[in-house]
Amino acid sequence: MSSDHPVSPESTRTVIRNGTVLDTETMTYTENQTLVIEDGVIVDLADSDAGRADVEIDARGRFVLPGLIDGHVHFRLATLNFHALASWSEVQFGIVMAGLAKSTVERGFTTVRDLGGEVNGLMRSIRDGATPGPRIVRAGMMLTQTGGHGDPRSGEIEVASCGCLLDSNVMSIVADGVDAVRKAARHLLRDGSDFIKIHVSGGVASPTDPLDSVQYTPEEIRTIVTEAAHRHTYVSAHAYTPEAIAMAVGAGVHCIEHGNLMDDPTASLIADAGAVVVPTLVTYQAMNDIGRQLGLPAANLAKNTTVLESGLESLERAHNAGITLGFGTDLIGESQPRQNEELALRAEVQPAEAVLRSMWNVNARLCHHEGRIGVLEPGAFGDVVISNVDPLDDLIAFADHETALSHIVQGGQLVVDRG
Repeated sequence: MSSDHPVSPESTRTVIRNGTVLDTETMTYTENQTLVIEDGVIVDLADSDAGRADVEIDARGRFVLPGLIDGHVHFRLATLNFHALASWSEVQFGIVMAGLAKSTVERGFTTVRDLGGEVNGLMRSIRDGATPGPRIVRAGMMLTQTGGHGDPRSGEIEVASCGCLLDSNVMSIVADGVDAVRKAARHLLRDGSDFIKIHVSGGVASPTDPLDSVQYTPEEIRTIVTEAAHRHTYVSAHAYTPEAIAMAVGAGVHCIEHGNLMDDPTASLIADAGAVVVPTLVTYQAMNDIGRQLGLPAANLAKNTTVLESGLESLERAHNAGITLGFGTDLIGESQPRQNEELALRAEVQPAEAVLRSMWNVNARLCHHEGRIGVLEPGAFGDVVISNVDPLDDLIAFADHETALSHIVQGGQLVVDRG
């Protein structure tokens, strides 16, 4: 599993005094609390004086909350200019990815779940303190069939000499057939992937697959699910259409990413299976707003319009069906500054408490970090955001991080001080 700490915390005692602290299990506040973090971990939460502090923050009149969690990011997709992306060197990737990681923490997201792409080097750099960045729980390279959403190859490709041949790049592994996907899944799990990401329908960003295409077969998916289960983890599937979603859930996939085109029977199927859906609404809005000037082709923009127009409707359908919902953004490169806007979009359909539970409670489980993130209690990581705004009362105002968030603390270290 991923490293516990995104950085190696110094021996620092950070004390946050006089704050109104949120209990994310009950979604209730307790006023005038003192929170103590030592060596990157919360050690005390009380209404009494905590003694000395190396770093002291007075949160009087403010709301003390756990660090935010984004359940769907792609640091490897570092620009919306996919043509340029294909020619970047590792040095270019490293420079841009480090900047994206730093900005992510500065928006309050202290943990993220990366849904595909090689991020080992970035994780090591964050852990070693070479660059600021969030705790990353990763899928590693995505699994896709030939011509699937995760197959980035353009133009003609040579026909494989055997059915079990794998093709890989920094984003994905192209694998076809039961034996090939088994080998690919085992490779990812050996390489340290925290869970596995597959594609079972077409996508917006890919050039060769229709949005409504169904990808992989139930036999292939069940094989991947079995390998993940043997490592006590799960499979997430990129899926839009009812047919693709139903196939994935029926084959044992635990988490559906996006789900924009689901219908009512499919929503009921997901809910009955106890599966999770991670909606990602803001990315389609961002691609619609800035994709054209950054070189996103017309065919991709047309597919984006389809899923953009159905996003809020599918979210409302999922919420009403009682589906367990996570919280993600899926923003690419230049659009990542809009990360916090997902909170405001979700608020158009869901109550604030439901949105916040999806971010702090459900995402913590998806990240295998229950009790360590999304909560403020002894034993949890010392990741804290201090807000001028009560998110339960005004989630839209809370989504404006530059005015809402006065302080961001990661692993007990003060990252942002706007106070």
